[in-house]
Formats: sequence, structure tokens, C-alpha cells
Amino acid sequence: MAKVRKVPQRMCVGCREMRNKKDLIRVVRTPEGNIELDPTGKRSGRGAYLCPNSECLNQAVKGKRLQKALEQEISSEILDIIRTQLQT
Repeated sequence: MAKVRKVPQRMCVGCREMRNKKDLIRVVRTPEGNIELDPTGKRSGRGAYLCPNSECLNQAVKGKRLQKALEQEISSEILDIIRTQLQT
């Protein structure tokens, strides 16, 4: 009998919907304090998950939920970089 594997679920900090982990994009604050996208989902550091659209990013930033999840303020330059990476 095949064992059914549970698909890991994570909540988008923008729309607050539970989705499959692999459908979301992880934003990570590295131990050095840098904030970047984590395409592998395996980088060490504090992570937050976003749907792959700019609307969820805007909601997460406006409600300060992304900053709260990463426990750090995020500069507008970093947000612009994340925005452009989300669109690709």
C-alpha cells in the first residue's frame, strides 16, 4: 500500500490564504540580515511566503505583514528588486 504524503501548506502573508508550499515564493532574511527571494525554499534564515503576484506583495507591505514576518524593516530598494523578480 502506497503511503500518502502530506503536501506542506504555508500561508501567504499578502492574501493570507493557505496554499501548497511549492506554489508560493519564499522571501528570506538571511543570518547576515539581507532580504532576498529564495527560489529553492531551503536557504537558512527567517522566511515568509508570498503568492507569485505583485498584488499580494503590495498587501503584505501595506499591512506591514512582510516586515513583521521577517522581523525587520524593508527598504524600498529591496522591495523594488523583489517586485521585478516576481514579474519574471
